[in-house]
Amino acid sequence: MKTRKLGWTDLNLTTIGLGTWAMGGGDWSFSWGPQDDEESIAAVLRAVEKGINWIDTAPAYGLGHSEEIIGKALKKLSGRPIIATKCGIAWDANRKTSRQLNGDTIRREVEDSLKRLGIDVIDLYQVHWPDPDAELESAWQQIAKMVQEGKVRYAGVCNCSIAQLKRIQPIHPVASLQPPYSMIERGAEDTGLLDYCRAQNIGVVVYSPMQKGLLTGKFTRERVQGLPEDDHRRRDANFQEPRLSANFELVAKLSALAAQRGMTASQMAIAWVLRKPEITAAIVGVRRPSQVDETFRAGDADLSVEDIKIIDGLIGKHKKS
Repeated sequence: MKTRKLGWTDLNLTTIGLGTWAMGGGDWSFSWGPQDDEESIAAVLRAVEKGINWIDTAPAYGLGHSEEIIGKALKKLSGRPIIATKCGIAWDANRKTSRQLNGDTIRREVEDSLKRLGIDVIDLYQVHWPDPDAELESAWQQIAKMVQEGKVRYAGVCNCSIAQLKRIQPIHPVASLQPPYSMIERGAEDTGLLDYCRAQNIGVVVYSPMQKGLLTGKFTRERVQGLPEDDHRRRDANFQEPRLSANFELVAKLSALAAQRGMTASQMAIAWVLRKPEITAAIVGVRRPSQVDETFRAGDADLSVEDIKIIDGLIGKHKKS
């Protein structure tokens, strides 16, 4: 699979990274419903076998469970992929989550992640959400200390604005930004984030390129209605009317175009995101090995100028609907 250099760092990431949000399982506020741990481990192993060289996770995914699953998978591998994880979401005894960026607690978060993952150093450590905003600098200072101590190789952020990036860059260089980006969610383009990161040589790894599964072409109204009660997508506006009908209309047209090009809708959605040179890689979430087999091919796919023009026309009509 193709690789791209992550901004100014020496990390060369495959254009697809393995996303492990759903591997956290159910029974927490932003779960994807129940998940089979053995399938999760098998999916990690399959991804590495197919050439994906990095994994993205977070303590919040299953309240530590996703990191634990990755740790179990890593023990079965002869070589270790690049590991990216995050900080800034805590939980209590009742499994209720809250956002925090307390510089005093980040050291503990790093140590806990290292223990769950079973590794000595985190390759890319990211602020999950810049919330509370007033604590962002304090958190960034603490992460910089962890880099100096050798527990973290590079520090990045997720979901940050240009203004927030400018505030923390003088404290410690920002290696990467992780924003949402898909055919449906184009805020990273519209706000100038991609342009800014290109100018500053900050790597960009995007999440939800398939818009939480909507752009796979595999969703029906019945499947949406049948999502588990603890699946957070039940509360997502894109899975509710009036957006749901508009999204289904877009996906039907994209699926037809993809079929004409010998691709699946998922592969086209990922390839479309990766068309932007500012983007180092796309995080593709999987729950089972078969999903790896389908989506990893998009890492080497190239869309023609004509394909991109057609897709952008469809997206333009979708935004107006």
